[in-house]
Amino acid sequence: MADTAVHALTIIPANQAGWEDLQTVFGTRGDRARCQCSRYKMEPGECWASVGVEELAFRFRSDTDCGHPESGTTSGLVAYLDGEPAGWCAVEPHTAYPRLLLKARVPWDGRAEDRNDESVWAVTCFVTRAGFRRRGISRALALETVDYARQRGARALEAYPMITAPGALDVELHVGLCSMFADAGFTEVSQPTVRRVVMRIDF
Repeated sequence: MADTAVHALTIIPANQAGWEDLQTVFGTRGDRARCQCSRYKMEPGECWASVGVEELAFRFRSDTDCGHPESGTTSGLVAYLDGEPAGWCAVEPHTAYPRLLLKARVPWDGRAEDRNDESVWAVTCFVTRAGFRRRGISRALALETVDYARQRGARALEAYPMITAPGALDVELHVGLCSMFADAGFTEVSQPTVRRVVMRIDF
């Protein structure tokens, strides 16, 4: 039987959320728990194994500044469904992501962009808590990133989603899906690989 109940979804900056809530979203097992949203944050030469989960979690907690709403600085958004922590989205100036600044195909192939332009922000990661998937949480987070970045002085916001085959169950992809960003007003600007797309919204 379909779930016809009306659910209340709330999205807040991560510094206004509790650290325990964010860790509940990531869980204790699998790549999400091990990564701690560090894929684009690690410096050249670092990897999950060399840095370790404890250090990555320490860095993540520092970046999000969870539990300190007065600070006004953070690295993303946390979604709550009916009061339960349900999702995470990373969104910051793209200069906050060392691995985006490398000579990589995504997002730079075929583009003449200033990699050090702090006014261009990036959406790099989504995590939906186990048991809360397929409820539109990532889509709602993608939409929220637009106002969030614009209100904080961004000149533009980029995302690097995946193209999926018809019927593919790729709803959990950490970079998001093209349709999510199209619904939020992003448009495609390049396709650096077969399955990766650069999408952007200018303010």
